[in-house]
Amino acid sequence: MKIILIAAAAENNALGKDNDLVWHLPDDFKRFKKLTSHHPIIMGRKTFETFPKPLPNRKHIVITRKTNYEAPDEIVVVNSLEDAINTVKKEDETLFIIGGGEIYKLALDQATHIELTRVHETFEADAFFPEIDEDKWELINSEEHQKDERHDYAFTYLTYVKRGL
Repeated sequence: MKIILIAAAAENNALGKDNDLVWHLPDDFKRFKKLTSHHPIIMGRKTFETFPKPLPNRKHIVITRKTNYEAPDEIVVVNSLEDAINTVKKEDETLFIIGGGEIYKLALDQATHIELTRVHETFEADAFFPEIDEDKWELINSEEHQKDERHDYAFTYLTYVKRGL
């Protein structure tokens, strides 16, 4: 099973502040949609609550410590990363972990791949992506994008695979 962390993080690993992204990169949103569509997505409660509504064409699994957390009927609510992964193990060969910072830290050891959009800027933040240990992760693809009229920052798509797979 492929367990893929997918994130956009700044040079200082900043993910966001006050439960929001601190940049807007339309091409990154398109890539996120293309990669995650028709696959389960696992996220923490705070990340889920930033969505105006569930994302189409994806099964949502939300991890929360809150007991009696109420979510729309189509959302699966679990209390641990292990439960989240077990929920989809038999259904799909690929699942995506979409945040936030605490969930990425929990999932890093179990992940097989990382799809990271590196935003070439530093930001003040309160959520961060974990450090990628290059002894454990091999960079297999890199695609640079320059700043332009639609993107306020240059960014690079980075694909990592866990060494030894």
